[in-house]
Amino acid sequence: MDKKYSIAEEIGGDRAPVNISSVERDTGLSKDALRVWERRYGFPQPYRDAHGERIYPSDQVDKLRLLKRLLDQGHRPSKIIGKSIDELNALCNEAESPAHSPDVEALMNLVRTHKSLELRQRLTQNLLRDGLRTFVLDIVVPLNRAIGNAWVRGEIAVFEEHLYTEQMQGLLRNAIASIQLRGHSPRVLLTTLPGEQHGMGLLMAEALLTLEGVYCVPLGVETPGTDIVAAALAHDVDIVAISFSAAFPARLATGSIRELREMLPARIALWVGGDAMLRARTPGEGIEVLRGLEQIITALGEWRARLSD
Repeated sequence: MDKKYSIAEEIGGDRAPVNISSVERDTGLSKDALRVWERRYGFPQPYRDAHGERIYPSDQVDKLRLLKRLLDQGHRPSKIIGKSIDELNALCNEAESPAHSPDVEALMNLVRTHKSLELRQRLTQNLLRDGLRTFVLDIVVPLNRAIGNAWVRGEIAVFEEHLYTEQMQGLLRNAIASIQLRGHSPRVLLTTLPGEQHGMGLLMAEALLTLEGVYCVPLGVETPGTDIVAAALAHDVDIVAISFSAAFPARLATGSIRELREMLPARIALWVGGDAMLRARTPGEGIEVLRGLEQIITALGEWRARLSD
């Protein structure tokens, strides 16, 4: 039976309980799955607010994040949902290789020890040493994944993840701004859809595209579909590129992309990428799914080849 929410039961925690929409967005688990698990397995066990709506304590949200990671690795809900957070963490650690390059491990240690100035200096040194393309693919990609996994496991706090994100985004923006464009084709609009607040993937894609002489139109995050279409027409873009982080529900990503494809003119290509697409079904015809940043260069070459035919 659902429990009535009492703020006293959350005293001592560092986060307030959240509603089902926030849990869906944060964990990548659909509302339907949450309700089915509640009936079938007795977890999660949400409280009810004054209006009778489900709200979830922070410890249950933490466990749901771990369950989602294990589902993505092939585990079945019935086999893992009764396990404790410690047991789930152990399963995640078994499946994920802890080995990182020395550079990534050194950067992770700076995040954990709150050495923000040293972190900024080390990131800048790696960028200058490796060049932007290698920096994005060999440092930023694995470091983002390591930061995300450490946050889910409770090894770093939310503020540490936010500080890292701000520093990395600032570094990438400055690097992109310093590139002298060699061409202007194709013109690519980059953004995320409503509900997707993570913009790191967009910056990484913009960096690689700009290096290839692409003219980018970055709109930032959470742009409604109608505004994406209006901007694409106003800027006469050839491609719209959408990013989804691992936290975005794959089912919602697929449906949203299909709707956007129907709204866009057929002449405008639609690219979609990000960790959520690794577990999503193929959205449909006229949508190119990039299952890794490396595929951006391949997709760009194919687009230019078709243009020259």
